[in-house]
Amino acid sequence: MDCTFCHLIRDDAARWVARGPVASAFAPLNPLAPGHTLVIPTAHWADIFDVPPEDFAHAMALVQQVAAAMRTALKAGGVNVLNASGPGSEQSVPHLHFHVVPRWPDDAFSTWPTQRSRHQIADAPVTQLADAMTTTHAR
Repeated sequence: MDCTFCHLIRDDAARWVARGPVASAFAPLNPLAPGHTLVIPTAHWADIFDVPPEDFAHAMALVQQVAAAMRTALKAGGVNVLNASGPGSEQSVPHLHFHVVPRWPDDAFSTWPTQRSRHQIADAPVTQLADAMTTTHAR
C-alpha cells in the first residue's frame, strides 16, 4: 500500500499533536489556519464507508479532544471539522481523515460552500434517506 498517511505513521515523519494505537493527530504541511490538525485512524481505512464503528468512534473522540485543546490553548472561538469520503467527494488522500480547523472571528475565510449543488434527485431525498435508515437499522 502506498498511502501517504500510512507512510507518516510508519516512518514517524509527521509533526504529531497526538499519537495512539487507534487514532492519531498531526499538523498538515499547508495549514489553513494556525493549529489546523488532521485526525486519522492509525490503521488504514480508505473513508467513512470503510472504517469499522469502533475505529470511527476513537477518531471522533480524538477530533473532540483536539477541538477542545484548540479552544483552550489557541483561544479559538470555534472549529470546523471537515471530511471528504469517496472518489466523488474530492477526497485528496485515500486514508480516512478529518481536518480540525480552529476559527476566530477575524480569520477572514469561510469553509462553508458558497454555491449549491446542481445535482437533482427525482424523488424526495429526505424520504429516501429515512427509508434507507429504517432498512439499515432493521437488519
